[in-house]
Amino acid sequence: MEYALLPAARETEMTRTSPLWDATLHHLCIDSVRPLPMLEFYRDGFGYRPERLADGQWLLAGRERRLLLAQGPANHLGFAAFRFPDRPRLEAYRAHLRQQGVNFHPSPTPLFGEEAFVLADPDGNLLAFGLPKGSDGGSDPLPGRLQHFVVASTELPAMVAFYRRTLGFVLSDEVWDGQQRSAAFLRSDAEHHSFAVFRAAKAGFDHHACEVTSWNDLRDWADRFANQRVPLWWGPGRHGPGDNLFFMVQDPDGNKIELSAELERMPIDQPARNWPHEQHTLNYWGQAWMRS
Repeated sequence: MEYALLPAARETEMTRTSPLWDATLHHLCIDSVRPLPMLEFYRDGFGYRPERLADGQWLLAGRERRLLLAQGPANHLGFAAFRFPDRPRLEAYRAHLRQQGVNFHPSPTPLFGEEAFVLADPDGNLLAFGLPKGSDGGSDPLPGRLQHFVVASTELPAMVAFYRRTLGFVLSDEVWDGQQRSAAFLRSDAEHHSFAVFRAAKAGFDHHACEVTSWNDLRDWADRFANQRVPLWWGPGRHGPGDNLFFMVQDPDGNKIELSAELERMPIDQPARNWPHEQHTLNYWGQAWMRS
């Protein structure tokens, strides 16, 4: 696609190394006041295999995607968990964060080993880093790898600075509304973003996404949801930042889930780009979900 970029870059700094590089999103914990309808939705719609855990949480497992459902307020992200390729990389990252003065919390996730640790971002969102216990097994009805999560924030500058300067995420794209950021997309590996943050009137969980293998997969997912009478909430469309094809559905609590294909890949040293705050940036093909 031809990018509708702003004419002048606001930041020219190029990232060449990052202690976080090659970490990928492994699982999410989503809170709900009514976890059973949520369980049924994700089981039937996404093909997750549910398992009741000893602490009362539900594990929804697939080969390429995993969710934990916990009792709590609706539309709340319990935590997001990133996996490292190996123990030495994880320990090097832990040492880096200690040098940054980051405070660690006990790990809440049963899916990582004892080496895992947790921290909080400026909005209080919890991030876990660790190594998966055991291997992923089974099969999924359709391809869809858990790939990124997104939050809304009233404090975009502080959030972007923390994720870049402290955590080591690499900036891919920013959206600007005049002199103010309205969104930032950041990556922890070569895929365009594993995390993004949007300016909004209230901080909270925005959505999570699964990356499929092709445009045909999106067709098959849409047909699967149609057969279950689950309407598409947004899309199909094509994002500017990320250049990916997508659509979104909603779960019973109103959380948005994105199915995405052909997400852009970027080397670590590719400079960030800047986009105008307009509907065309967020959806080349039509109307956009404007958070602010």
